[in-house]
Amino acid sequence: MDLIGLIPSFGNLLFTIGAFVVALLIIVAIHEFGHYIVGRWSGIDADVFSLGFGPILWSRIDRRGTRWQIAAFPLGGYVKFKGDASAASSPDAAMMSGLSPEQRRRTMHGAPLWARAATVAAGPVFNFLLSIAIFAAIIGFRGIASDPLTIADLRPVPYEQGLQPGDVILAIEGVKTPPLEQFEPFIEALPPRNDLDYLVKRDGREIDVPGPHPYPPIVVGLSPGSAAVDAGIEVGDVILAANGAPVATFAELRKIVGNSGGEPVSLKVWRAGEQLEVTLTPRRVDLPLPDGGFETRWLIGITGGMVFKPQTSRPGIFKSLGYGASQTYYIVRSSLSGLYHVIAGSISSCNLRGPVGIAETSGQAASQGLLSFVWFIAVLSTAVGFLNLFPIPVLDGGHLVFHAYEAIVGRPPSEGAMRLMMTIGMALILTLMVFALSNDFRCP
Repeated sequence: MDLIGLIPSFGNLLFTIGAFVVALLIIVAIHEFGHYIVGRWSGIDADVFSLGFGPILWSRIDRRGTRWQIAAFPLGGYVKFKGDASAASSPDAAMMSGLSPEQRRRTMHGAPLWARAATVAAGPVFNFLLSIAIFAAIIGFRGIASDPLTIADLRPVPYEQGLQPGDVILAIEGVKTPPLEQFEPFIEALPPRNDLDYLVKRDGREIDVPGPHPYPPIVVGLSPGSAAVDAGIEVGDVILAANGAPVATFAELRKIVGNSGGEPVSLKVWRAGEQLEVTLTPRRVDLPLPDGGFETRWLIGITGGMVFKPQTSRPGIFKSLGYGASQTYYIVRSSLSGLYHVIAGSISSCNLRGPVGIAETSGQAASQGLLSFVWFIAVLSTAVGFLNLFPIPVLDGGHLVFHAYEAIVGRPPSEGAMRLMMTIGMALILTLMVFALSNDFRCP
């Protein structure tokens, strides 16, 4: 056995596991802190705040009597409130019976209904708040392109390039450049060539210069777990030809891949002055549509972009937060629509992935840089918050259903009914986990 040859694979495995654990710990910490802090604000004491399960690696008790601990298996966490018999928040009847009314008020099961419901809901809410904050911070860091369209930097391409940083683009092929919100249809109408005429304003003068198509087949981003990543495509690569046909625009590449029907596609790739031959197989992807439906397409996982980086301006805090909220809402809406379409059989069940698939995605996101990894954490945090709101016993959504029942009927469900529903809920969760885990191994 070639042990030396196994080192790179072993290193990649450790990197993937490490990225997954870091992402999960951040998301779980925020989720459980939401439960803890809102419970504390609501007058409910916490006995234990744990990251992970199993043997305790580290712990300390704060001045409020809460034990903060890190356990050996970092695949979740919990807050055990006063009055809980376990991490599942079932009541400790023996303990509760010996408490005074004032002491019962400080427990999870003796607190008013509003306090218990707010504490339960806080976990998913804090996941959504984390996502909104991350998305807002990223758009604030990146900035948004500003009018008039001005070149900040140029991407390396194997074409004649007369453009320079600082150029203000006034027209392309004799057509005046529109405002940025109308730029996409303007680009689509341009000839698919890489020898276009640009009218630019440079140093106070208007001059004509040659330049490539503003949206060439250049790799600006890669989707984790995609065919392009597996084939070794890198950010900055420029696709020169697909299946032997020259491509000058990203739209031409997208059309060839989309019409492949899942058959292998051969690419001629330009990378830092060298040409490479790469063959990859597009994968079927079900993409959400604005109306809530789905469109099935064949994709290789390449994200395109303009041949130059435009100058940007930093949006205000409210605009950034609005973007973060809309992105979080989009993920929730797409997830809900996707789940419905999977159940209805209109899209592939392979859209549901388990821990192995999520771990692989986290490792690939981390390998693409800090910003990509942080973005992945925001997406996963939204997914965790959304999943926890499912009305299934043992999840936060199931507890909220119990609280809603109590608010309507005037009393909580009986202890026997609670045990039965918890058992059913656990069986449902385990079934879903096994199904998602099987998808990790059987789906491409």
